[in-house]
Amino acid sequence: MDILAHGIWAYFVSAFSNLKLKKNKLKNWLFVSFGVMPDFVSFAPMFVYLIIGLITGNVSSFPRPEGMEPATGNGLLIHNVTGFLYNFTHSIIMFAIVFLICMIIFRRPVFELLGWLVHILIDIPTHSYQFYPTPFLWPVSGYKYNGISWGQWWFMILNYSALIAVYFWLRHERRKK
Repeated sequence: MDILAHGIWAYFVSAFSNLKLKKNKLKNWLFVSFGVMPDFVSFAPMFVYLIIGLITGNVSSFPRPEGMEPATGNGLLIHNVTGFLYNFTHSIIMFAIVFLICMIIFRRPVFELLGWLVHILIDIPTHSYQFYPTPFLWPVSGYKYNGISWGQWWFMILNYSALIAVYFWLRHERRKK
């Protein structure tokens, strides 16, 4: 799913829990930050590389999106870095390890990290083999589910329509309180 939709869905999950638990706004925004973190961390180096390539006029080696999967398949270091970061940030196993480490350090569950898990769970069915399928069992398994591509026009319309519907539902619920 696109990073904007991830952020909005994370906000809605956090806002829904805020209706039930009296959480503060900082925790809500941390939840949203962790909801977009997997894609931001994974693709920021690629975007920096692309911008530098555009500035220097050296973009001829940059493949089109359909030629990028697998990300590590074309031998460019930046694709290897992006592929590793994508595997790490989109793995439920890596999420669980980080969540447990944070729980030990802070002596409490850090629920704001659950935005990261929401991101992974949304990505599993919304990525196809054609463009960055979600390696949710990495590094234990290379299995990836061949879902529906979030980039299809009809899916984007459906997704953003659902976001609008949830927005109005949450707004209605807040007004009732």
